[in-house]
Amino acid sequence: MAAPPRTALAKWEKVRSFALGLPGAGEEFPWGDTVVKVNKKIFVSMGVADGSHPLGVGVKLEKEALRAHALSCPGAEPSGYGLGKAGWVRIPLAGKGAPSAEVLCDWVEESYRSIATKRLVAELDAR
Repeated sequence: MAAPPRTALAKWEKVRSFALGLPGAGEEFPWGDTVVKVNKKIFVSMGVADGSHPLGVGVKLEKEALRAHALSCPGAEPSGYGLGKAGWVRIPLAGKGAPSAEVLCDWVEESYRSIATKRLVAELDAR
């Protein structure tokens, strides 16, 4: 399959780097996908960057306004396997109207805050 578009890949790398920079964050590869976890729980699903699937990220957005904004992006949808009911949204990184890396990083931070311990959130806020 073709390589992902360069702009989408640059966004993917920026979001991944941001997520890994959050306190206590670590990367794992269940099912071959890239995920970033805190407290052994996923807070962002990055999918794969090998061009076998369109690039996108999955984040947990508990605040209704943020979730609605994310779902307004072209191609965005509630995450599969029932995760959408818990606030998880899958957002494509390529295409017209795709969110900027900065917006995606804001959503990743929001997802992190919903999963991380109070101590780790306090550490983030102290930065």
